[in-house]
Amino acid sequence: MRIALYQPDIPQNAGSLLRLGACLGIPVDIIEPCGFLLDDKKLKRAGMDYLDLAEMTRHVSWQAFLAARTGRLVLLSTKAEHSLANFSFRPDDILLLGRESCGVPDEVHHTAEARLRIPMKPDARSLNLAMAAALVVGEALRQTDGFPA
Repeated sequence: MRIALYQPDIPQNAGSLLRLGACLGIPVDIIEPCGFLLDDKKLKRAGMDYLDLAEMTRHVSWQAFLAARTGRLVLLSTKAEHSLANFSFRPDDILLLGRESCGVPDEVHHTAEARLRIPMKPDARSLNLAMAAALVVGEALRQTDGFPA
């Protein structure tokens, strides 16, 4: 299983997701360009000393990411029709998260083999990106018996 961030905007979210990946043994792909430098102090503050434990791969573009990927691409999106609650994860899934400011373009949306939304109250727009990822990663690891021993 992998986490992929498509052109992230907020360094604190990227740092938190790198920390999540480090703690759970999940590699993180950063698909550039980013809205910040990867040595940003806000990213480092959120990731703390866990950044040294994180397995991060940088991809210079969406096309470079696609050329390198293996596994099923699962997009998390507020625009998705299918609910997380009814989805069966696989150990080789790549959980793709879009930009905080605008998600992913249609080309990326249509490339994903699965598109999921987190069920929420009707008047709620979305969760914080890192919180949404943690919720989905937890469910995916539970289903695939992928939590570290």
